[in-house]
Amino acid sequence: MNRRHFLTTSLAAASVASAPCRISAAPPGRNHKLGITLWSYNIRWRNREKVAPQESWKDALDVLDHCDDLGAGCLQIGVRKWSDDFTGKVRDRRESYGIALEGQVGLPRMESDLDRFEADIKAAKEAGATTVRCVCQGGRRYEIYKDMEEWNTFVHWSKEALERAEPIMARHGVRLAIENHKDWRADEHLALLEHLDSEWIGVTFDFGNNYALLEDPHEVAEALAPYIFSTHVKDMELAPSEEGFLLSEVPLGQGRLDLAKILEICASRNPEVWFNLEMITRDPLVVPVLEDRYWRTMASIPAPDLAETLQTASKGKPGNLPHVGGRDLTAQLAWEDENVRKSFDYAREKLGFS
Repeated sequence: MNRRHFLTTSLAAASVASAPCRISAAPPGRNHKLGITLWSYNIRWRNREKVAPQESWKDALDVLDHCDDLGAGCLQIGVRKWSDDFTGKVRDRRESYGIALEGQVGLPRMESDLDRFEADIKAAKEAGATTVRCVCQGGRRYEIYKDMEEWNTFVHWSKEALERAEPIMARHGVRLAIENHKDWRADEHLALLEHLDSEWIGVTFDFGNNYALLEDPHEVAEALAPYIFSTHVKDMELAPSEEGFLLSEVPLGQGRLDLAKILEICASRNPEVWFNLEMITRDPLVVPVLEDRYWRTMASIPAPDLAETLQTASKGKPGNLPHVGGRDLTAQLAWEDENVRKSFDYAREKLGFS
């Protein structure tokens, strides 16, 4: 039994025993409250200063109040610059509601970032989080890097940042989960994890992101399953476009994904994983696979992967994908909330969540 297997098994057993609202080991993926990531309220959070006072969110305390109303079991939210006093308030508030917490942190890009990073990890732990989510890049691979040299620099930087982070995670007993954020294909993500070889570093598995990298999300789930600490649950719809295809989050049950299958894969390898909804209400993303710029860092992708993804996209209709444009802020906020609540309803009615 290696370090990773020992820790994962031990944490799973302890979590199931102490937190009855979490996923049960048999059958996996059932009798569990759906969690939520703050990105499900991207419009509301970005415009929180513009929203009517009675509806605005100032901080994580307000979001926790909303989670209690929604019936969410877990909140994934950024913890940067939380003071000791605020951290204590978050801990008390979430405990009073019985809501779990997962943090979101930025990686230490340089040695000078280490104090900030460790302070964030301490805050997350004090507030009750045992897992924090991170990304290695904030954008999309095919939009950021213009050639392989830039991509290889990013890969090198990612390894260095995670090598800096790992001792801090081990020291505080908190797990760091790297999202597949339209950057890593499954084999690349696995190579990164194997390079680090740490029980403290794993994956935030986003159900739909790897469509943008021409991979079947169900197969990516299988590949990454041993490392999954955290999730972004979503359903996806695709449609053809002149540049390649369009990609959109849609309310659960309205897209292409076999959600029950992916839930089963994740939970079978990590029974204590939280499933956190990430229903981002926005215009469709353009994935320009028919343009040269897409292939500057991905020339080695097998042709069948492209063909299969384009075939999937051909079954969709652009007009059926969600579009935020043309709606005023009030309408956008209402639609965003509606999409989240539809997803929670579907999760309870069709996926066995409580």
